[in-house]
Amino acid sequence: MRFAVIGQGHFAQTSILPAFAHARRAELTAIFSDDESKLAALRRKYRVEHALPYAQLDEFLRSGAVEAVYIAVTNDRHAEVTERAAAAGVHVLCEKPMASSSAHAERMIAVCQRAHVKLMIAYRLHFDEANLAAVETIKSGKIGDPRYLSAIFSQQVTPGNSRTQRVHAGGPLRDIGIYCINAARYLFRDEPLEVTALAGTRAGDRRFREVDEQVSALLRFPGDRLAQITCSFGAADVASCVVLGTKGRVRLEPAFDLSNLALEVEIKGKTRRRTFKAHDQVAPEIDELAACIRQGRDPEPSGLEGLADLRVIEAIEAAARTGQRVAVNRVFPERRPSPRQVRRAPAARGGDGVHVQPPGQ
Repeated sequence: MRFAVIGQGHFAQTSILPAFAHARRAELTAIFSDDESKLAALRRKYRVEHALPYAQLDEFLRSGAVEAVYIAVTNDRHAEVTERAAAAGVHVLCEKPMASSSAHAERMIAVCQRAHVKLMIAYRLHFDEANLAAVETIKSGKIGDPRYLSAIFSQQVTPGNSRTQRVHAGGPLRDIGIYCINAARYLFRDEPLEVTALAGTRAGDRRFREVDEQVSALLRFPGDRLAQITCSFGAADVASCVVLGTKGRVRLEPAFDLSNLALEVEIKGKTRRRTFKAHDQVAPEIDELAACIRQGRDPEPSGLEGLADLRVIEAIEAAARTGQRVAVNRVFPERRPSPRQVRRAPAARGGDGVHVQPPGQ
């Protein structure tokens, strides 16, 4: 299955492009960027047949040279590029958050449905063995009834990074907080009813003139289960998630990284720890979309998965702004990630990239 990768930022260069070396059902056919030096260097490095500017995107997609695109531009452009791909009959794998608003996400879903193309959102942890092992442990009842989840994701953001710009729908909640929200949803296997939240920043830190430095939220799920999440662009690197049940706990730390992940299960005072080697988390996504196209089935994670997270994000933003509890306009994806989705691939090696700025210091 022939793919074009649209956008050549840091994640695209260090994770997406090298992932095609491990994809069994797909090949990298084209790359798009308006940076000529990026195109030239990346075309040589990956031996890509087509390396083109954005101005040629529509014509290229209509040519039939590719069956699918991986959209890795800034958040504010996800909806636009998705609609252009769908108009050309090209299937879509789109980075998260899937859009800058839930309204845009709804339009993406509708456009892809009308065009009869697949829309998959790039939740790489839906294929990750550590996170899916946590799902399996909780579903098995080993820790009893899961009652409380706490998730933290933080890093020191690089000054001037696009994730600090409002025009690109940036900020810690949308960029890294979405991992905490998504984990709460797939570990509790449900959608939150309402949220409360606080957001803030340090005066004088020029990185946060347009976005919050950090956001904390409390999500209430059915059965009075609670999920507390905190995300920050101004704290040390931490990625942690713990679920407490009536009989024990499950802890992932690191939980959301591309590096080695670890799962710790404690039941009745006895703790078992399992470490998972670093592996390519992107190649399985690419292969899954390719398989869905060939087999005529809908992907998981779908557009509804991305829409559900955006509905929660918008509720959190409203709660932080008003200081009030805010009900979530709930969305229920047809399927949730399952241990059956575990995919393994060697660790990706993309190097430092060309003319790109790493997201964290």
